[in-house]
This record gives sequence, structure tokens and C-alpha cells, in this order.
Amino acid sequence: MSRVLVLLGCTLILSACATQQAPVPVVVAPAVVPELPPLPVAPAVVPVLAPVAEPKPAVKVVPQVSEAEGRVLLDRLLPAKVSPRAGWREDILSAFSAQKIPYTAQNFCAALAVIEQESSWQADPTVPGLPGMVWGAIEERAGRYHVPLALAKTAFLKGSPDGRSYKTRIDSLRTEREVSELFDDMAADAVRYGLPVGMKNPIRTGGPMQVSVAFAESQVEAWPYPYIRRGSIRSEVFSRRGGLYFGIANLLQYPAPYSEMKYRFADFNAGRYSSRNAAFQAALSSLSGQRLTLDGDLLNYRAGGAQSETSQVLQALAGRLGMSPDAMARDLKMEKLAGFGQSALYRKVFELATREQGRALPRAIMPQIDLKSPKISRKLTTEWFAGRVDWRYQACLARAPR
Repeated sequence: MSRVLVLLGCTLILSACATQQAPVPVVVAPAVVPELPPLPVAPAVVPVLAPVAEPKPAVKVVPQVSEAEGRVLLDRLLPAKVSPRAGWREDILSAFSAQKIPYTAQNFCAALAVIEQESSWQADPTVPGLPGMVWGAIEERAGRYHVPLALAKTAFLKGSPDGRSYKTRIDSLRTEREVSELFDDMAADAVRYGLPVGMKNPIRTGGPMQVSVAFAESQVEAWPYPYIRRGSIRSEVFSRRGGLYFGIANLLQYPAPYSEMKYRFADFNAGRYSSRNAAFQAALSSLSGQRLTLDGDLLNYRAGGAQSETSQVLQALAGRLGMSPDAMARDLKMEKLAGFGQSALYRKVFELATREQGRALPRAIMPQIDLKSPKISRKLTTEWFAGRVDWRYQACLARAPR
């Protein structure tokens, strides 16, 4: 018993003398998290600049000019030699006003240059050699019936409506107006006096701007004539006011895509849009490799005439242009109109020709036309005419206010 007690005491003494150890911390293992794929790296954000609009060319605003201001400008531009100055000025200004053509130095000078070139400021210009021209026409007509001119002249000894014999009137002819009036009277008296029947009036142009009578007759169908007529439209052409009205209409009253006025001068001589059409022919010639007459006439208007050479070349290029013959013919019929310049045919010819040439092609060139008329005794061309008028035009612009 005593031994047990001794052992228990020893045990207690040893326990009391032992060093106390800190408790071991419990380490909790982290939960196993599945590995995620790496997130994509976003590209660096590059700021996008707003596109800068290309500057548009400034639109040239033409200030409105009153009729009174136009009169002052026109009076300054008229050459000093013009007489009667007030009469010419008012007839020109009236034509501009009636046709809503802007009163600008460029427009006024274009009209003045043509007047000076065509008539040297004569309302009814004289033409040398008119009697010989008329007798020649009568001889040709009488020859069809195997009548000698000497015998035919006896019929012209009879009196005419103005009191003189027809022969006297023919021998004293000085102006185209007199010739035109003569033929009108002869037509009325042909059956009664036995004069040649069916002779056409040979005068096709007249007045201070030498405008076409046919143009004047068609113009009044499209635009009202502002004056009280004193006779036929033909007779109006030979008056100063009528000749100026129709001449200015032919020169300026149509939209033209020209950068220089000289192409309008060429059109005045050769027909509207001839300069544009000649450039079209030049583009077509380069595209086809065939030589074309650059006269600005895309169609043949002669009675019973064959297909124009322009039409023939286009037919051969139908496949390359991707157009049917009917479609091309339809566009060609617009050759005298502004709309031809927006037609599919016009656009495709220039697009293809420009691509093959590798350069921009001109949209207007001088028509190559030799001028032929009983009044012309030397070799003249449309290009010569346009150049002469342009020289006068530039001289007129030099008188314009700065």
C-alpha cells in the first residue's frame, strides 16, 4: 500500500515539473479550385479619329443684277462705233430679259463678239455678189426645162409688188433681206407671170447675227416670241430686234458643259453641242482605232442617207460597251440635246476610252468643219470662226469693270 502511494506521489511530482507545450495549430488545407483558362488579353484601344471632310470648292455666287444695272454694264461694253447706240443696247437688253439670260459681262460680250464678227454692227448687212447668185439660181431652175437664161429673163421684166420690175430688183440686190423678200414675191406671182415655179428661197440665215431661219421657226414653238410680229418669222429674222433675239437665243439659251466660251462660238456656227459631240467622236475614235470625221454630227440627216460613220463604229463596239444596237440608237437621237451628256452611251464610251488611254479625255473640242456658202470665197472653218469670235470676246471683256 505504501509502495502504491509512493509511486503516485512520484508521478504527480514529475507531472508538475514537466514543461507546458503550446497547442499545435490545426492547418486547414484550402479547397482544391479547378484551374480556369486564361482570360484573353484585350487589344489596346486605339482612338478612332472622325473622318475629316474634304473641303468642297467654293460655290461661286453670281449676284443678281437688275435690268437697270444690266443696262449700265451693257452700255460700257458696247464698242464706241456702234450706232444708233441706244437702239442696239435696248434690243440686246430686251432679248436677254425676255429669255431670262443673266446680265453678266461674259454673256453680253459673247453676244457682242458674234454680232461684230457676223455683221460689223449692221442690222441688215450687205453681201457682195447677190445679183449673180440669184441669176445663177434662176438659170439652174430654167435649165431643167431647157429654157435659156436670156429667154427666162423676159419673164422678169414684169412689175413686182414694190413697183419695180423683177429684173431691176434682182440687179440691185444688196442684202439678204432683199433677196428673201424678192423670192417671197416671186413665189406669189409665179403662176400669174410665168415665173419659175417651185424655186426655194435660197436665204437660210440673216440678220445682224446671221441666225438660221429654221432655228428661229423652231424656237418660237418652244419659247414665246415677245414682240408683235410684223410679218413671218423669216421677216423677223431680218429685223434688228428679231435677229438679235433669235441669235442670242441660239448662242446662250441652252445649258452647255463648257469651261470656255469659244466652244459656244463653235456651236453657234456648227450647231448646238457640236463641240461636245466632236469630243465624243474623238473618244470613240481612240477606243475603236478607226479614224472618224470630228464634225460633231453623230447621225446622218441627209434624206435617204446611209448610216453615219459614228453609228457604224458604235455598232461594232456594242459587245464591249454592253449595249444593244437599239439602246445605242435611242441615245444617239439625243445628240442635239443636253441629255445626251448623261446618257448611258456617252458615259460608257468615255469610261472605256479613259481606262484604255490612262488619262482624262477632253469633253469638248473644236469641230472640224469646212464652211461652204455662196457668200464665202476662201477656205474657212468652224475653228477659224470660233477663234475670230473669241478674239473679239476677249477684247470686249477687257472693257468690263474690274
